[in-house]
Amino acid sequence: MPDQETTRIYSVSVLTRKIKALLEDRFPFVWVTGEISNCATPASGHSYFSLKDDQAIIRGVMFKNQKRNLKFSLENGLTIVGLARLSVYEPQGAYQLIFEHMVPEGAGALQKAFEQLKKKLADEGLFDPVHKKTVPLLPGKVSVITSGTGAAVRDILQISLRRFPGCCLEIVPVSVQGNMAIHEIVYAIETVNNLAQSDVIILARGGGSLEDLAAFNSEEVARAVFGSRIPVITGIGHETDFTIADFVADVRAPTPSAAAELALPEKKQLKRQLFDMHEDLNAVVTRQLTFYHQKLDDLHNRLKRPDQIAAQFRQTLISHCRRMAQALQRRIFHDREKLRWITQALPGGAPDVLNLEKQLTALNRQLDLCMRHHMKAKQNRVEQAGAALSALNPNSVLNRGYSIARILPDRKVLLDAGMVNVQDSVEIILARGRVLTRVEKTIHGKNHV
Repeated sequence: MPDQETTRIYSVSVLTRKIKALLEDRFPFVWVTGEISNCATPASGHSYFSLKDDQAIIRGVMFKNQKRNLKFSLENGLTIVGLARLSVYEPQGAYQLIFEHMVPEGAGALQKAFEQLKKKLADEGLFDPVHKKTVPLLPGKVSVITSGTGAAVRDILQISLRRFPGCCLEIVPVSVQGNMAIHEIVYAIETVNNLAQSDVIILARGGGSLEDLAAFNSEEVARAVFGSRIPVITGIGHETDFTIADFVADVRAPTPSAAAELALPEKKQLKRQLFDMHEDLNAVVTRQLTFYHQKLDDLHNRLKRPDQIAAQFRQTLISHCRRMAQALQRRIFHDREKLRWITQALPGGAPDVLNLEKQLTALNRQLDLCMRHHMKAKQNRVEQAGAALSALNPNSVLNRGYSIARILPDRKVLLDAGMVNVQDSVEIILARGRVLTRVEKTIHGKNHV
């Protein structure tokens, strides 16, 4: 007899519902590992993705409420280990994994979150040196944001008293780990900026594990440090510890003590520098004074008394007057001799003006005749040249019935029948217009018109 189950006919929905109940009862929660692909997070906040290995693929989903506990972001290519419920989506008859918990495989969740946040903020430019503010050489007030009871604050106080006693140091106590740490650190940075009484902020804490430093690896603290108008020096953990806040800060110190050293100069060294600068300034001023004293003495020696200057100008004036008198006497003597010579050279009687006028009139008449003759000769020469030029003008030749033949396309003037071949194009220039023709036959030899 055939089994009743094997002969029963199921509808698609009933069969899907039975498969759903069977799978969900058999696999209520499973641990599964795989690589995330096709990850998408719409506006609802839920994340939909595929989980695959080298042989199979399955759909997965993680709802918004479960994602709140994640320390990292879901992204393609990430291999995870997660706890999920196996479920069947009845409208499509497809099964999927609904994840309740998830951690990256290999690296811990905190380390993965650290790397993801570091990349995100670096892409936004929060680590760029162009945004780094300069720490003042001698701050008037330094605000230290750290735990009020930790070793970091004691180290900073000790270094500050040793390097610059009397500096105004403000301790802003905050929680450096725990649930309230992020909120308190952000609030402290904003409060110090709003009061605007400090020149430098030191953000510090002692060493610890990655979990202990979680507050300083948060996006909220990183953006608060970046948005601070007051320069921020970080001294977090030990020398090998790096946090997100260190990358965003204006200056990163390896330890809290080093942060205090970067914020405050050493008073003894400043005094020594001031003394050296004072000595150098005194030396420069002394050299300048010596130089100007010597210059003043030199100018004083070169300066003469007014009576000496007047006497020197008097002697110069007398010398110029004597030279001017001698030059005037020489000129008078020269002009007198010239006048005597001209007087002797003139004829005894007065010049014959009438005779000179007649000679001048005759010369003018002769000059006019010569000019007319010369102009006539030049005019005849121009007319002869014009006639010769007109005879040589190609247009004149064309007007007499001649023509000019040019070979196309080079337009070379055709002088010999041997220059063309049959079917060559020839342009014939006439007195009026042009004719384009082809060569049908060539006859060599001299032509007789």
